[in-house]
Amino acid sequence: MGADATRRHHGNRHGRSEQARLAVLEAADDLLVEKGFAGVTIEAIAAGAGVAKQTIYRWWSTKTDILLDAFLQDAAEDLPVPDHGDVGRDLRGYLRHLAYFLTRSDAGAVLRALLGHAQHDSAFAAVLRARFLDEQHDRDRLAIERAVRRGQLPADVDIAAEVDQLVGPIYYRALVTASAIDEDFTDRLVDAFLRRVGLTTNGDRPSGVNGRAELS
Repeated sequence: MGADATRRHHGNRHGRSEQARLAVLEAADDLLVEKGFAGVTIEAIAAGAGVAKQTIYRWWSTKTDILLDAFLQDAAEDLPVPDHGDVGRDLRGYLRHLAYFLTRSDAGAVLRALLGHAQHDSAFAAVLRARFLDEQHDRDRLAIERAVRRGQLPADVDIAAEVDQLVGPIYYRALVTASAIDEDFTDRLVDAFLRRVGLTTNGDRPSGVNGRAELS
């Protein structure tokens, strides 16, 4: 979360102000990165944000609710899907952002903690899916869907399968193996996708090539 949200709050003086709300979200982010999920408490968040616990409980019931809101705000800001009119360029930019977001940003640390908590709390898992995972799935598909609408890709391309092959290795490395994900790795995923759908690595169809099989 950005550094613009300041923490000049004392007790309930700011009531339900947006400034206080942002300070709470930032404090929760900072605590998670510094101390891990177990170290995040309502008391510590209140102290970090400079607000009373009662102020926090007006908006949220649990620390996971706070962390989820903090994460959703960061995701909305940090995971745009580029739209340059070229599917290869759009996917390269998006996958690079996604890899950075998952592995190197504070928001990625929040997501990993939330996913871990969701394994032990089915009710929270449903909330996380409804509020983020479904939306993220749509975001992962967007560049390909735009390319289909532009006519750059065939209408019968299996978007679900292609998305799995594009983003699946990134999520696997970020959330399971913790292996490095550099730009060369994400670019290779895009190049493989372009070859599968019959495009060059520049996103154009090779001269004289009409079908996927001719490029293989």
